[in-house]
Amino acid sequence: MGSFVSKLQPIKVGSEITSNVVLSKLATNEQHGENSLYFNGWKAYDKDPFHPVNNPNGVIQLGLAENQLSIDRIEDWIKRNPKASICTDEGIECFKRITNFQDYHGLPEFTTGIAKHMEKTRHGKVNFDSKRIVMAGGATGANETLIFCLANRGDAFLIPTPYYPGFNRDLCWRTGVQLVPISCNSSNNFKITPEALKAAYEKGQQEKIKIKGLILTNPSNPLGTTLDRDTLKKILIFTNEHNIHLVCDEIYAGTVFDAPRFVSIAEIIEDDGICVNKNLIHIVSSLSKDMGFPGFRVGIVYSFNDDVVNNARKMSSFGLVSTQTQNFLASMLCDDEFIEEFLTENTKRLRKRNEKFTSGLEKIGIRYLKSNAGVFCWVDLRSLLKEPTLDAEVLLWKLIINNAKLNISPGSSFNCPEAGWFRICFANIDDRTVEIALKRIQIFVDANNNINENGIVKNASVKGK
Repeated sequence: MGSFVSKLQPIKVGSEITSNVVLSKLATNEQHGENSLYFNGWKAYDKDPFHPVNNPNGVIQLGLAENQLSIDRIEDWIKRNPKASICTDEGIECFKRITNFQDYHGLPEFTTGIAKHMEKTRHGKVNFDSKRIVMAGGATGANETLIFCLANRGDAFLIPTPYYPGFNRDLCWRTGVQLVPISCNSSNNFKITPEALKAAYEKGQQEKIKIKGLILTNPSNPLGTTLDRDTLKKILIFTNEHNIHLVCDEIYAGTVFDAPRFVSIAEIIEDDGICVNKNLIHIVSSLSKDMGFPGFRVGIVYSFNDDVVNNARKMSSFGLVSTQTQNFLASMLCDDEFIEEFLTENTKRLRKRNEKFTSGLEKIGIRYLKSNAGVFCWVDLRSLLKEPTLDAEVLLWKLIINNAKLNISPGSSFNCPEAGWFRICFANIDDRTVEIALKRIQIFVDANNNINENGIVKNASVKGK
């Protein structure tokens, strides 16, 4: 008996206990991306977070794509509508019904509200069927669920660069799917060209990779731009001709603050002269960016393929939205007057914040890609690189975090093919913090020509700024 027990003891190496002998390869591999530069920037902020009073010299978080500009409007609505919560005197009568509801189809009033919201953020140009709404744990869960439905381990999806760093986790980590980049560059403002799309597809074919589809983020993260109707049509025709899926991540649809207006793939497939297989078209949506609800973990799969809807719904059992959250959001999303006012006001605030931030960059002499959507800016810092290389970009990123005390995200973490581009988020902080951040950028740029051989910026302190 003693011999048997000893075999179950953990293996010790020095004072460390190795857990990889009992954990799976999936759980312990590095494909999650937690140790990437993108997430390392978050860790730097967590260790030394800026606070205007308690820690004025801390790191300002400019790497988090959250929209906190209109949270006051949400709070006002909650105060006026206490019945929306089952945890109030006004809403307690629904407590039993809501807490006992387990159907993974979702509360009918919730799926109806989601469908209406998707229509509003697309300016009423298309209708969405609430019966095709599939819940998931945020856009992360929605994207993974969809990929599990569409592809097998080893299959691949085309994706334009630069793209959201979390896609390596969301789309690939547990599914075993590969991403084949469609190379886009600054020469045409990172637009997708038919030539680049064809080249990426043919490269996959030559390497004997099974291409199952194409992933689009529209509006783009990190570019903050929307795809025009003509480009969408060409992409749709390409995927249809090659009989591959087209997945459109449209979670930033409600953040468009300037022309041109957002055009959904759901609108394109209804255009005259377009004849495609709708079974290959799928949309991912969320309430994280337009409504500012990332903590509610509301992700949506919307597919025009009945089999995908049915199978995605079964898989959603692993990441349902709580019925308490569904009940609350159903009340809010079905308040047509409030949602219309909120989206209008939120658009105004996003436009104002974008103008405030970009005008500040212009005064400093920093170039950026003109955008019309999103909660961030794609900034060109190539002039600050010692040389046009990835290593130089990483060095610059470290200097910005350590000396300027700003967490911004390097383009390499977005698979950008050109060194020196960075994404800077501007909607997760208040106006005063924006001013402080811009001041720190100014100090850093002014000091950039005064770097010693060890890569240390001299006289670039942010104290008291």
